[in-house]
Amino acid sequence: MRAGEGGVMGLALMIVGLVLFVGTHVVTTRRDLRTRLIGIGGEAVYKLAYAVLAIVGIGLIAYGFGAYRSAGMIDIWYPPHWTKHVTALLMLPMAILLVAAYARGRIYRAVKHPMITAVKLWAVAHLISNGDLGSIILFGSLLAWAVYDRISLKHRRDPGGPPIPVGGAKNDAIAVGVGIVLYAALAFLFHPYVIGVPVFGA
Repeated sequence: MRAGEGGVMGLALMIVGLVLFVGTHVVTTRRDLRTRLIGIGGEAVYKLAYAVLAIVGIGLIAYGFGAYRSAGMIDIWYPPHWTKHVTALLMLPMAILLVAAYARGRIYRAVKHPMITAVKLWAVAHLISNGDLGSIILFGSLLAWAVYDRISLKHRRDPGGPPIPVGGAKNDAIAVGVGIVLYAALAFLFHPYVIGVPVFGA
């Protein structure tokens, strides 16, 4: 277990970011509270405040987690090396589900909420192969939010709007094709060069 003062500060900033990011998204599930907030300043002000808080939250999460990692992570347990391969494997269906949330086809119809399922899969995949405190807090918090959001969807009673069209096999092919490209971009570009952790190789 190790981490200097900078690491602890980074961890604190990450937690503040999680509170802002998750908090704004939880508000959208509380329809009565959301309605009251919109009533205070109007829908435009609500959406602006929502966007600003969410973006600030993401920024604090990224900066805080980066500072925590660079200062020395606090190890809680030590996942076996093979868990890295499980994470890499699970990220492929995650990428496909993420695209399927927009290219709506039979995958969308079967999963119902592919975006939330993708977040849950992403969080579980990273919890499997990361045993440090910061990762457990980060991925565990986002997994908990995704589970909560999925449960809340079953109980929401929003006014019915026009149904969003859902396609067929063509959209599924788009989801799979673009999902594979997204997976490759995350694995070979984003993760090694932005996160600083190679997915394959070393």
